[in-house]
Amino acid sequence: MKKHPVVMDSLSQLHKAMGQPKPLHPLISIINYGEAIFDPQDYEQGIVLNFYKISFKTNFSGKLRYGQGFYDFEEGGMSFISPGQILRMQEEEADYEGMSLHIHPDFLRNYPINSMIKQYGFFSYAAAEALYLSDKEKTKILSIFQFIKDELEERIDKFSQDVIISQIELLLNYSNRFYDRQFITRKAVNNDILARLEHLLDEYFNGEGTLLGGLPTVNSVAEQLSLTPRYLSDLLRSLTGQNTQQFIHGKLIEKAKEQLAKDTLTVAEVAYLLGFEHPQSFNKLFKSKTSLSPSDYKKSLLN
Repeated sequence: MKKHPVVMDSLSQLHKAMGQPKPLHPLISIINYGEAIFDPQDYEQGIVLNFYKISFKTNFSGKLRYGQGFYDFEEGGMSFISPGQILRMQEEEADYEGMSLHIHPDFLRNYPINSMIKQYGFFSYAAAEALYLSDKEKTKILSIFQFIKDELEERIDKFSQDVIISQIELLLNYSNRFYDRQFITRKAVNNDILARLEHLLDEYFNGEGTLLGGLPTVNSVAEQLSLTPRYLSDLLRSLTGQNTQQFIHGKLIEKAKEQLAKDTLTVAEVAYLLGFEHPQSFNKLFKSKTSLSPSDYKKSLLN
């Protein structure tokens, strides 16, 4: 019988699973991994957290499985999990240090950050796309964790939520900045991903990929590159100014022009070869990208 992931709706459930006292606040808490007692064998089927989890991990011996990938935390870094995502750990993967911030959506409900948090793309990244931090950046991030921890331990009053919300916003804004820096400083790695994507699309359009599988999708190419769709789009935007969908369309239009230049093919045949079920859809996309219909483009080649 297939086991289902354990769903944790409250922070208290997580604290109990980690061998920790009840949270000081029912909607927000911090756990120090060095103090946690956790048996991954009890949760081999995975855990679904119905709240946000922002982790900073160091001295990680082993790997954390998140989705279909693994992330090696030995160098230390941050990962971001939004409500409803599945987290799995194995016994040999449980030895690490660091801190974990947990935020129930209800804690954010009456603040602008409630809608803003959904705009931070890194909550859609996998752990393999975690945020790597310099020593200086680690100091900034850990100081925010510590500030929130101190606020929870020392004085919960009518101002506490406002103060903590401001720190969460600061944490997310720093993380956004550091991810942007990571795209720049890891240019060699990212350019390799770009080259692999270009090769993948060239093979797809030059082979029988479109005939057999239709047009390539953002999800399909991201999966083949072992990346999440959101991370791939953000990475491409940093390198090319285009998201993944726009990049795919650019390659498609290049191939379409190449095929339209052949006198032996009609517009409908080109549309079919490129994976379109209906020529009208091809016509609409081509014109939106070139300001010419496929037929007008073919005619322009004769002039």
